[in-house]
Amino acid sequence: MGKRNVFEIPFVGLKPGIHEFEYEVDDKFFAEKSTGEFTNCSANIKLTLDKKTGFMLLKFEIGGKADVVCDRCSNTIGKDLWDEFNMVVKMVENPEEMNEKEDDPDIFYISRTESHLHLNDWIYEFVSLSVPMQKTCSEEEFGGPKCNKEVLEKLKAMGNDMEAGANANSLWKGLEQFKKTTKEKKNKQ
Repeated sequence: MGKRNVFEIPFVGLKPGIHEFEYEVDDKFFAEKSTGEFTNCSANIKLTLDKKTGFMLLKFEIGGKADVVCDRCSNTIGKDLWDEFNMVVKMVENPEEMNEKEDDPDIFYISRTESHLHLNDWIYEFVSLSVPMQKTCSEEEFGGPKCNKEVLEKLKAMGNDMEAGANANSLWKGLEQFKKTTKEKKNKQ
């Protein structure tokens, strides 16, 4: 007998009703698919499965921590992972066709002959989606010892250059107004 995958649920043997499962994943889980968006991941997944006749309601609660690259200074910072995701898994005769037609990403179809739920892809996707969109140091930490001083100074210099450019544009606006007034005077003569 082969080794049973930890991220499979043999739902056929489950009675109708609510069942809870807990999983922990780390960098080893993401090694195959990881895009490098985060490292040192330690995520906890609590799955609540509500088995009904012909379908199942799944609720994934994601928690944990991961290291990400700061969008502002490019140094590595730790961020908390937290999110919830709901799925409806329906059992049908033609799951491939139904999955192609389904517009709602929270609905998934499996075959009536299927006996296991395979969670790997959902766990990967939901943990990845739990990483915050904005990956920056908090206001209290900004400019602190964890920040990359070189990058921050370059950003500041670029900001000063942009400000100088904006001032130069306002100078041209005055000249445009002068040009317009001169043209109007010539037209009146």
